[in-house]
Amino acid sequence: MKRSEEVLYLYLDESGDLGFDFFAKKPSKYFTVTVLAVSGKDNNRLLINAVKKTIKRRLRRQDAELKGAKDSLALKKYLYSQLGTVPFEIYSLTLNKQRVYESLAKQKDRVYNFIARNVLDKIPVENAATRIEVIIDKSKSKKEIREFNEYIIRHLKGRIDPRVPIDVYHRTSHENLGLQAADTFSWGIFRKYEKKDEEWFSIFREKIRFDSMYLPEK
Repeated sequence: MKRSEEVLYLYLDESGDLGFDFFAKKPSKYFTVTVLAVSGKDNNRLLINAVKKTIKRRLRRQDAELKGAKDSLALKKYLYSQLGTVPFEIYSLTLNKQRVYESLAKQKDRVYNFIARNVLDKIPVENAATRIEVIIDKSKSKKEIREFNEYIIRHLKGRIDPRVPIDVYHRTSHENLGLQAADTFSWGIFRKYEKKDEEWFSIFREKIRFDSMYLPEK
């Protein structure tokens, strides 16, 4: 991602869950956090319009929503074809949950924040010269939102020009089409680890700039 005089949009979403009871319940084995990065208002508008067209032409309902876990491969392929001219990038980190310390597993918000920060660390935010907007799927309490924002902003500020403002928005995926796109790609990466299924992943692989598994040291 080259240095840009435009706004850098970072859509952050996750796949899997942060349940750690592998005996009484059946949580996912992995937890994936993915960021879809797009630079510039015009490119962001193209991204949003691609999602709008996909919903209108394929789901045919104004209130419909793209969901990676539910949508068919054909629908995902159609979305990707609509995104053909949009210069976006994907960064992702997947946690092997069975390697997490028991004490830390009880602090799910800390685990989430840590993984999210490590994904953002891989994005060349230093290239942003105007503004950075982080848009995250809304699922936290007011206290968790405040802690997340402070934690993420503190780490990002250490890497950018102090004159570049950072805004963090917590939105529902239903009201934010960029998050729906991020969810679709995040599910493909998660599925690769969780089920060894790369059918959807292999289609958008070229857009991935970082994809790794995090293995906490025991």
